[in-house]
Amino acid sequence: MEKSFHKRNLPHLYFSEGQYFITYRLFNSIPKEKLLSIRLTPNEWDFEKFSILLSKYDALMESGEYGIDYLMKEELAEICKFTLHFADGTEYKLICFCIMPNHIHVIFELLPGNKSISKIMQSIKGISAIKCNSILSRQGKFWQDESFDRLIRDEKELFFIIRYILLNPVNAGLVKNWHDWKYTFCHPDYIVL
Repeated sequence: MEKSFHKRNLPHLYFSEGQYFITYRLFNSIPKEKLLSIRLTPNEWDFEKFSILLSKYDALMESGEYGIDYLMKEELAEICKFTLHFADGTEYKLICFCIMPNHIHVIFELLPGNKSISKIMQSIKGISAIKCNSILSRQGKFWQDESFDRLIRDEKELFFIIRYILLNPVNAGLVKNWHDWKYTFCHPDYIVL
């Protein structure tokens, strides 16, 4: 199993296999100074501290105070949904996702021979950005450059993160039942609710 580590603003630990939880968000959905206030430090990589950080991160995105909620436009959400399903079965097994108004949570399991998480995310974000910007008749960044990613360590963590993703639109007050959110997907083998 190959392993690589790099750091821009967030630490990234990538393996050539495993299950990954990734959150990517629209450009300017969180101001830099707010993001720095909840920054993950190496001693906070344990799961309990990670879940607290995730809640703070989502609260900032879901506050409605920052950026434009482009993904509330059905046509744009459909593009994002298509790009997530596109590599399912070739690069990864798609486990779960939720397309929120200004961010997307996704879990996938890398398949043998995948082109790497960074290239997979570059494709997902690049293709969707070009298509969404075209529909919006705009230019410039659509997605924030860096995504938040985490290797899922065990079944308990996988269960928690799937539950977290499925309940994201419920906790944000967008629907009463996760089944009612049109842009939530969970592979039948992994439904936990």
